[in-house]
Amino acid sequence: MKKTLLLFIAVITVIGSRADEGMWIPMLIGKNYDEMQRLGLKLTKQDLYDINHSSMKDAILQFGGGCTAEMISDKGLLLTNHHCGYDAIATLSTVDRNLLDNGFWAHNMQEELPAQGVTALFLQRMEDVTDQVKAAIGDATGEEFTKKFEAIRKQIEEKEADKGKYVANVKDYFNGNQFFLLIYKKYTDVRLVGNPPRSLGKFGGDTDNWMWPRHTADFSMFRIYADSNNQPKPYSATNVPYHPRKFLPVSIKGEHEGDYAMIFGYPGRTNRYEVSYGVDLAINVVNPSIVTCRDLRLAIMRRHMDANKATYLQLTSSYSRIANYWKYFIGQTEQLKRLNIVDKKRKSEDKFTAWEQTNNMPADLMEKFSRIYLDYAPYAKHSVYYGECFRASAVARMAGVLKPLYSAYERNDSAKTEMNADTLKKYITAAQTAYRANLKEFDLATEKEMLAKMTELYHQNVPADQLPGIYEQVILKAKNKNDKTGYTGSSYSEYADYVFAHTFITDSNKFNEFCKAPTFEQLKNDVAVQYAMSFINNYTKNYQPKVEAFSVKKTDLAREYVHEIMEQKKDKLMYPDANSTMRISYGKVLSYEPQDGVHYNYFTTIDGLMAKYKPGSDEFDVPNDLIQLYKNKDFGRYADEDGTLHTDFITNNDITGGNSGSPVINANGELIGAAFDGNWEAMSGDIAFDKKYKRTIVCDARYILFLIDKMGHADNLIKEMDVRE
Repeated sequence: MKKTLLLFIAVITVIGSRADEGMWIPMLIGKNYDEMQRLGLKLTKQDLYDINHSSMKDAILQFGGGCTAEMISDKGLLLTNHHCGYDAIATLSTVDRNLLDNGFWAHNMQEELPAQGVTALFLQRMEDVTDQVKAAIGDATGEEFTKKFEAIRKQIEEKEADKGKYVANVKDYFNGNQFFLLIYKKYTDVRLVGNPPRSLGKFGGDTDNWMWPRHTADFSMFRIYADSNNQPKPYSATNVPYHPRKFLPVSIKGEHEGDYAMIFGYPGRTNRYEVSYGVDLAINVVNPSIVTCRDLRLAIMRRHMDANKATYLQLTSSYSRIANYWKYFIGQTEQLKRLNIVDKKRKSEDKFTAWEQTNNMPADLMEKFSRIYLDYAPYAKHSVYYGECFRASAVARMAGVLKPLYSAYERNDSAKTEMNADTLKKYITAAQTAYRANLKEFDLATEKEMLAKMTELYHQNVPADQLPGIYEQVILKAKNKNDKTGYTGSSYSEYADYVFAHTFITDSNKFNEFCKAPTFEQLKNDVAVQYAMSFINNYTKNYQPKVEAFSVKKTDLAREYVHEIMEQKKDKLMYPDANSTMRISYGKVLSYEPQDGVHYNYFTTIDGLMAKYKPGSDEFDVPNDLIQLYKNKDFGRYADEDGTLHTDFITNNDITGGNSGSPVINANGELIGAAFDGNWEAMSGDIAFDKKYKRTIVCDARYILFLIDKMGHADNLIKEMDVRE
C-alpha cells in the first residue's frame, strides 16, 4: 500500500469515538466500522462500499451538480429534496399549468416530463493519487503550485475519462495534503416524476428555514433514463429507465430516539480548519455585507413576484436560492458569536504555536496569517459588494458578458489593427451563451429597480476611494445642459431609466442584431456597457489582484497549517473538510435542548403542521386535500404506532450544503427519510462543529409515501418501491 494512503488511514483511524462528527471517505469507511456497529449498524463493510460488487454507494448520486439523491427502485426512480428539484419544476411550469404550486404526479412513465439541464452523477470508484500529484508539484508554492496542480490534474483526468466515457475529477483533501481521483458516470436524460404542491414542499418558507420544529415535505422525485445497454445517452424517446446496481428499500416502521442513522451524500464545502482571523472577518465584515445586499435584493424581487404570477415563476428559483443563504449567513454569524468561536480558535492557535516551539519549528505561522488578513481587510467589503451588489443586477451581468470582446477591441484599437474573424466569432459565441443564461432571470420592471437600488447601496457601503469612476463622472456629477454624457437626472431611479433607454442589452433582438455585425463604436456608446465596464475595470484592475494575492497566500498557509496539525494531533480527531465528493456520516435519531428549560422532541407530526396552518398565507397555507385527509385521519399504513402521522425528524449526523436530498438510512440499510436542512442553533457548523446542538432535519419517509399515495394517488410509484413495514 502506498505510504501516503497509510498516512491518510492513520489520520482517520482515531476518529471513531465521535459518532456524530465527521464526513467520512467511503473508500476508507471500514476504519470506522467498529464504532458504527457499536451504534447499531447491521450491515457489513462491503455493504457500504465495494469497488467490485454493488454496494450502498451505488444507490447514491450527485443530483443537478449541487444536491444529493438516492435510487429507490430498480427502474431508475430517485428521491431528492423539493428545493433540489425546484428550478426544474419551476421551468416546466406555466401560469396555466403550474406544477410548482399545484403539485405534479406522473401516473405512468409516459406522463413523466424531461427536466432539461438536470444531471445524475454516479461514483464508480476512488483512487489515491497523492504520490503522483506531489511528484509533479514538488516544492512549488503560490501560483506555481496551482499551475502545476492544474497541469497534473488535467493529465490524470484526460487519461481516466477514457475519451468521454467517464467524468474524472482529481480532488484535494486536507487543504492540499492529500489527493484522490474520483471516476463517475454522468446521465443527462432525467425526467420529473412527481412533486408535492409548493405549499407543502416549502411549508414554513423563510420563517421556518433553518429552524426546528419543522413540518416541511421537502421532497421531489425524478427518473433517470439510459440507452438499451444502461449507458448514458442524451434525451431520446427510445431511452429506457436506468437500472441501478443498487437501490434502497424504504422502511415505514418508524424511527425512535437513539436509533442508528447514517447519511450518504455530497456535502459541498466546510472550512473547519479556518483560523481565528478568518472567523473574525466573517463575523464583522463578510457575513453582514452579504446579508445587507441580499436583504435589499430579496425585497425587490419579492415585490415584483407578488405582483405578477409570470414574474413569480420566472424568478422563484433564483429567489429561493438567494434567500436560503441570506438566512444562513445571519444564523452563522449569530452562532459563531454565541459559541465564542474566535476566542476558542485563538486558544487552540496559541497551543499550536507552543507546540511548534516545543518541536523546534519556526513558530511564526499564526503571525503570517495575521499579516495577510491585516493587509486584506481594507478590501474585503468591496470584494463582497462587487459580487453580491453590482452583480445582483441582471443588466450588469448581461452587459458584463461583453467584457472580453470589449477588451479585445481595445487592444486592436490601440494597435490600430482589425480583429481576426475567428477571434471575433469566439468572443461573440461566448457572449451569446452567457447572455442567454442571464436572460432567463431578466424581468424588466424588477431589473430597473434592482439597478437603481443596488447602484445606490454600492455607493453607500464601499469606501469612497474604491468606487468606480462612473459615480463621479456621470451618476453624481452636477448636471447642466452642456453635459456631454447626455444624462441630466438627479436620482438613482432616473439613472436606471436613462440606462434602460440607451442600451441594446435589455432587448434580446437588438442584442442578437449586434452580435451579427458588432462594432466597437456601438459597444463604447452603449450606456449599460459603460456602466458595467466602469465597475468591472475598476475592480479587476485595482482590487481583484489584491483579493487573488490574499487567496494564494492563504492557500499556502492553510496547506502548511493543516499539515502541521496532522502531525500535532496524531492521536486525536481529524477528518478532511467537505469538498463536494461523496461522504458518509453516522449517528443517532436524537432530540436536544436548545436553551435552558426547553426540550425539542426528535419528531414532528401533522398535528403540529395544522397548528401552524394559516389560510392564504404564502408560507403556512396547505391544500384542501390535505385538510380533508387530516380531518378524516386517513393516514393509511403510514401512521405511527399511536395513530399520528409523523412529518419530520432529527438526527445528530454531520452534514452541510450539498447533502440536501441525502438518504437517511437505518441500521438495516433501509431509507427512513430525506435530509433537507440544519438547525438554527448549530449554523456555525461549516466552520466549527458543535456536538451539543448540531442536528440534521429530515423529511420522514412515511410522510413522503403518504403524500404520494393519499394525496397524489400515485400508487404506481408506491408499487414500484420496496416498501417494508
